[in-house]
Amino acid sequence: MINSLKLDSVDMRFGKKQILSNVNFTCNTGDILAIFGRNGSGKSTLLKILFGAIKPNKIELQINNNKIEKISTKNKLFAYLPQNPFLPKDITVRRIIQMYFSDGEKQDKIFNAPLINKIETQRIGTLSLGEQKYLEFLLIINLNHPFILLDEPFTMLEPMQIDLIKDVLTKQKNDKGIIISDHYCRDVFDMANKKIIIKEGVSHGVSTLRELADYGYIS
Repeated sequence: MINSLKLDSVDMRFGKKQILSNVNFTCNTGDILAIFGRNGSGKSTLLKILFGAIKPNKIELQINNNKIEKISTKNKLFAYLPQNPFLPKDITVRRIIQMYFSDGEKQDKIFNAPLINKIETQRIGTLSLGEQKYLEFLLIINLNHPFILLDEPFTMLEPMQIDLIKDVLTKQKNDKGIIISDHYCRDVFDMANKKIIIKEGVSHGVSTLRELADYGYIS
């Protein structure tokens, strides 16, 4: 099934501070949309709004041409990978996979993913930050939600882990719409077929690294 997302506008203020004022884009099944912007530009805030963790002052969002009146995590439209680790520390990798997925085929898919067999008996708290981030990514990307939100998925990862994630994203985009924000901009840029940059609360479509430089994001 092809799912479509259309964000016409979003307005977000914290007190008197305007964070987002005119952000719009589309993302469909098969798309990888990259969101660029300097720290504090509102990228993480935007992802949290779409996930339903933050309520905006105003938003116009359509999924499959239907207006979404209330964004909620209960809608199960968006799966979200936050920047910071979120798994409980005292549970083993094997147990957390079983908790996320009751379907044996889905469990096997994660157990058989590269690097997981080496850590499946360990407790989450004993993993390196890179191992934990990689595991969290696999859990989120394999959920059944039609859209995936990834906030800094490459942070704290080793080059090999980054390559593994890029390979998974390339395969998963056939079934999902993926929205990703990460300061590893060249890795993200090469993968994405759609790109925007947020500056002063406004989104701008970009198609070249030169444009990112023109907006003051890279040198």
